[in-house]
Amino acid sequence: MDICYRFLILTISQIYLILQIVFENIYYNSWLIFEMKFIIFLGLTNLVCGINLSETFRNSAFGYHARVGIPLAERIQRDENNYFNSRIVGGVPAVAGQYPFKAGLIGDIIGFDGVSVCGGSLIHPSKVATAAHCWNDGENQAWRFTVVLGSSLLFSGGTRLASSVVVAHPDWNPNSVQNDVAVIYLTYEVETSSIITPIALPSGPELFENFKGEAAIAIGFGITSNDNGISSNQFLSHVRLTVISNNICNLVFPFILQASNICTSGFGFIGTCGGDSGGPLITYRNNEPILIGIASFGSALGCEIGLPSAYSRATSYVDFFNQHLKQ
Repeated sequence: MDICYRFLILTISQIYLILQIVFENIYYNSWLIFEMKFIIFLGLTNLVCGINLSETFRNSAFGYHARVGIPLAERIQRDENNYFNSRIVGGVPAVAGQYPFKAGLIGDIIGFDGVSVCGGSLIHPSKVATAAHCWNDGENQAWRFTVVLGSSLLFSGGTRLASSVVVAHPDWNPNSVQNDVAVIYLTYEVETSSIITPIALPSGPELFENFKGEAAIAIGFGITSNDNGISSNQFLSHVRLTVISNNICNLVFPFILQASNICTSGFGFIGTCGGDSGGPLITYRNNEPILIGIASFGSALGCEIGLPSAYSRATSYVDFFNQHLKQ
C-alpha cells in the first residue's frame, strides 16, 4: 500500500507541478477549478490505494504536541545549534523586524521532558494570539509558554517571557477543531520598537470581508518542507498565499471546516508546515498588516502535497480578542 500511495502521489505531484506553469498566469477562478479537480483526483487515488480518507485528511491539530510539536522542537533546536557552529559559511538570518508582531512559542508540556513549538501574534503589548491547540491539543496540556519576540531564531535571542496565563476560547473543541484560538497574557507590557510591534485586528468594513482571492502571507518558525530542517535562509520564514473560498476548502476538510475558518490555496505546493500552528496569516490595508487568520490545521499528507491550509478566521473572533485586550 505504501508503494502504491507514494507512486501515485508522486505522479499526481509531477503532473500538478507541470500544469502549474500553464495555469499560473490564468484568471484566479480558472486555476481554482483545476485545484478542485486535483483534490478530487487525490481522493480517488486514496481509494485506489485502499487508504482511509478520514485518516488522510484527519484533524492535524488533535494530538499536535506528541506528533509534531515536541519532535519538531528538538529538530529546530539542533539545527539552530548547527547553524551557529557554521555561521561563517552559513549566511545570516533575515532582519528580525520584518514581521515585528511575530511571536515564537516554546511550550512546556505536562508529562514530557521535551518542549513543543508553536507560533503566535502580538496583538497588544501584553497579549499574544495563538491557536488553542498549542495550549491543549486534546491529548496533552501545556503548562507554560516561553514567548519569543523580536528574534529571527526560536531558541536564542530576542525578548523572552514565560507565561502560564493562557485563555483558550470557551468553546474550543479539539475533536472538531472548532474555535481554535487562545490569548496568552504576558507578565508585563513589552516595550514596542522597530522589531516588536503589535499587529492590528480587522476592524470597520474589514469585519465583513471574506478576503477570498486576496494575497496573504503566512509566517512561522516551522520547517519549510516535510524533510528539511532550519536553513540559513529560513529565519522569519514566510510564504505568500492566496485565500480561497470555504466551498473549495471543504472538499479537503469535510465535516471539519467551519464558517469561522479561512483557507489558503496549496497551489504550487506551498502553505503552512510543521511548527507553524498558531502563527499569523496576514494581509495589508493602507500598507499596514492586519491579522486575518491563526494557523489551525492542514492535511495529514504533509505541507508539500499542494492541498489547502486552514486557519481560524480572525474576523470571527474579534469579540473574543477584544474582550481580553480590555483586561
